[in-house]
Amino acid sequence: MTHVAFSDLRTATYCPRKLYYARRADDREPPPGVAAVRDLATRYESLLTATDKALAHEPIELEPSVYRARLCRTRDRLTNAAEETRFQPPPNRDHDATNGDRWAATCDPATVDALVTGRECRGIVHKVLHDPLEPALVSAGKPPDQGVWKSQRVHAVAAAKALAWTHEQPVGGAWLEYPAYGEIRYVPMRTRRKAEYRRALRTVRELEEPPSRLSNREKCTACEYADTCGVRTRSLRSLLGFG
Repeated sequence: MTHVAFSDLRTATYCPRKLYYARRADDREPPPGVAAVRDLATRYESLLTATDKALAHEPIELEPSVYRARLCRTRDRLTNAAEETRFQPPPNRDHDATNGDRWAATCDPATVDALVTGRECRGIVHKVLHDPLEPALVSAGKPPDQGVWKSQRVHAVAAAKALAWTHEQPVGGAWLEYPAYGEIRYVPMRTRRKAEYRRALRTVRELEEPPSRLSNREKCTACEYADTCGVRTRSLRSLLGFG
């Protein structure tokens, strides 16, 4: 059985039609600038002590002082992750329900850029954390107000399942890092999220013809396949009421 790539699961969750065109174009390379942002995730400690002038030259998306303060809060939260587990997490909400100092593990992971192969999926895990065993994925984009994006949840579940399969031990969740924003968030493995993963896996495996276009055209505006897809997006003029 052919293993499904993590990136295909993520794209299919965002838009199955986009995956169809990406496959046709054999386009799997990350956009420009991604490597520079991901590099930030290897330098959190030095970024905390960097001057505003130095931070201004980094690929961050916040004002230097705001970025430093946010990264500091993230450090404090992950350092106290073990203490947080004393509280029962609210239902259906993300919570850093893990053990130990995850900040130290994130800054000095056991393994980086590990290719992991599970029973169904395979791909790169940017960081492998231990005690407990968990994957960390680094996103070059912006986090939502709470939690992580749906496509990233599916990716996180796939990475956790593949890591568990590789190490033959359970994995309780995964971490999503947004280094350009100083945010690191936890994705616990839950039944609803596993169901999202199963749906995405089925979509990827059954994708032979172009699926229906999405009703959410906001996703189409920034899509590199919008012209090929034939979707009509609203221009800035029409959005402002002039057309």
